[in-house]
Amino acid sequence: MKISKQVVDAGVLTELGQRIVHVRLQQNLTQIGLAEQAGISKRTLERMEAGGSVQLSSFIRVCRALDLLERFDALIPEVAPGPMAQLKLRGKARKRASSAKQPAAAYGPWTWGDDT
Repeated sequence: MKISKQVVDAGVLTELGQRIVHVRLQQNLTQIGLAEQAGISKRTLERMEAGGSVQLSSFIRVCRALDLLERFDALIPEVAPGPMAQLKLRGKARKRASSAKQPAAAYGPWTWGDDT
């Protein structure tokens, strides 16, 4: 199954669990062996493979034990600012997102004595 934004969370977890089972079996690892290599309990691995919810750190440990961690770069690639953004920032890293500004017309016309 292809994972897309139309697939519900439970479907994504199930698909990821099935993919972990597939890779584990390709590497000829038992659940106990993989759980020991990853430093998690066998029950946590069973839950993960069944599509249950587990901690992200457990998922990362299993992916590291299966040599899949390098693929995370494709999942969320590192973002480099464009040339114009680099000029605006002048070497400073952005720390906050800006909020959407409301157009001036949304406030109504300004008149003298309108201090409220």
